[in-house]
Amino acid sequence: MTSKKPDKNFIITIDGPSGAGKSTISKKVAARLNLSYIDTGAMYRCVAWAARKKGLDVTCENALPPLLRDIRISFQASGENNLVFCNEQEVTDLIRSPEIDRLASAVSSLSCVRNALLPLQRAAAQNSHAIIDGRDAGTVIFPRADLKIYLDADLTTRARRRLKEQKQNAEVDLKSVTEAIARRDEADSSRSQAPLRQAEDAIFIDTSKLSIEDVCQRIIDLFESRFNG
Repeated sequence: MTSKKPDKNFIITIDGPSGAGKSTISKKVAARLNLSYIDTGAMYRCVAWAARKKGLDVTCENALPPLLRDIRISFQASGENNLVFCNEQEVTDLIRSPEIDRLASAVSSLSCVRNALLPLQRAAAQNSHAIIDGRDAGTVIFPRADLKIYLDADLTTRARRRLKEQKQNAEVDLKSVTEAIARRDEADSSRSQAPLRQAEDAIFIDTSKLSIEDVCQRIIDLFESRFNG
């Protein structure tokens, strides 16, 4: 483990599709390297959760600007966990349901939402070394990040991981989760604004057959190599 930190803020971006392991791995690496962790996907989920709470149509851009002007999203580290707060309410588990998955995909395709969240995402990493987890972290949010990682895994592996996350929901099974992830992949990669794609200078890691520890160590090694190199 490195004993010192870069003089300037060191930014690591970790992108990839649903179920690739971004959140789990980002949280663990952030904890081990003592970096801030910013979950951009959770921010879209917060918008979806807040819109649903207000009964707003998440497919209508005109309905969301008032909500976006007032929304407050923050994170609080708790070991390797990352608590998420929206409008002062802790929503860490509330934003991880299949319904919020679907609604978050819808709001993330809207220009008004992406434009409103972009400065918040950048501001969150202004004053600290940070890991930013998302789908466009290395292509749009921090295109000049010091280290860019793109995680992926085969569809079945990703579906099994997501099903494990949602095991408390008796209404989901492997088939439905697989279909939902495939739809999300298509929506994320085909949207006109900030589509899901690997940045040209990102390092690709296939997590299908790797343990969480293996992936974390690879990223830590890359961090130390970039920093100490």
